[in-house]
Amino acid sequence: MNVDYFVDIWHYLLHEAWILQVFLLVFIALLLDWFQKRTIARLMIQAGKTRIAWDSALLEAAGKPLTVLIWLLGITLAADIAKGETGAVIFKVVAPVREVGVIALIAWFLVRFVKRAELHFIRLRQEAGAPVDRTTTDAIAKLIRISILITAFLVILQALGYSISGVLAFGGVSGIIAGLAAKDLLANFFGGLMIYLDRPFEVGDWIRSPDKEIEGTVEEIGWRLTRIRTFDKRPLYVPNSVFASIAVENPQRMTNRRIYETIGIRYDDAGSMAAITRDVKQMLREHPEIDTNQTMIVNFVKFAPSSLDFFIYTFTKTTQWVRFHEIKEDVMLKVIAIIEQHGAECAFPTSTIHIAPEADVKPDAEQRP
Repeated sequence: MNVDYFVDIWHYLLHEAWILQVFLLVFIALLLDWFQKRTIARLMIQAGKTRIAWDSALLEAAGKPLTVLIWLLGITLAADIAKGETGAVIFKVVAPVREVGVIALIAWFLVRFVKRAELHFIRLRQEAGAPVDRTTTDAIAKLIRISILITAFLVILQALGYSISGVLAFGGVSGIIAGLAAKDLLANFFGGLMIYLDRPFEVGDWIRSPDKEIEGTVEEIGWRLTRIRTFDKRPLYVPNSVFASIAVENPQRMTNRRIYETIGIRYDDAGSMAAITRDVKQMLREHPEIDTNQTMIVNFVKFAPSSLDFFIYTFTKTTQWVRFHEIKEDVMLKVIAIIEQHGAECAFPTSTIHIAPEADVKPDAEQRP
């Protein structure tokens, strides 16, 4: 090659040095992004060894926003250099884009941090065996995220040259119009707020309503909908405003489960009724799964058409559905055993038919042939 060719390239680079500067800025951004990814990955390993929720949440939240921030600053600084050399009108938007981008990235980082801090906090509490109120934690996290987004929106408007006071004044008028147009949405929002404040149920609770066909386990309480998983594993989405007008039963918060059964014995075994009820009550008092501090009744109550009935009214210590039925089965089998020990039997519906003896009819003499 001719030496003059390299000389021409050198003079071109000296004259157009801004191109080299742009290249260097982009290359530096690439190196910084590579370095921060490796650094965060190493710090994440160390943070995973601690019992603190905030360090892992901070590192996880910073990853993607930091990458975007590095490239945003690198590209906009390169654009500033190109603007100084070319004077193109399009580069006038670089400064506003950079300001808005930085504010948006800070808000994105804070929202990610709050979400991950919430998840790590719940996980560490569960691993430690400590009680955790998922509903309250979720409500506080959502309120913080909404506050961050609203604040970021107002700061962005201020950065773009809009008056926040004017925006707030306009928002007051437009808020009335929006409230009238979206009253159902607002009703659901305030319904969700009332759920968080009154706490009739929490995430994980089994609830049901006698007014509506609602029954299942609460999976999520949102600002508009509550997701309930029914017992056939189907998701049920209920608007929060519904809970303001219906009764909700929360079996999850019961202190005991009740055994309420009526047993009948034969009328032929009437003489054993007092002994049977006495022994059944004694059996319940000695049963390890029966709560003797609660009401306990075993009494003869009714002359039924086919049986003499006594009833059992007592409470188990457990509230677990499966365990309750195991205990109830054990109690009922012991009742049967007590009845048989006294030579009695459980009654079942029977009917007795009395047939009158055939009348001795003699033919009338006048009717003889």
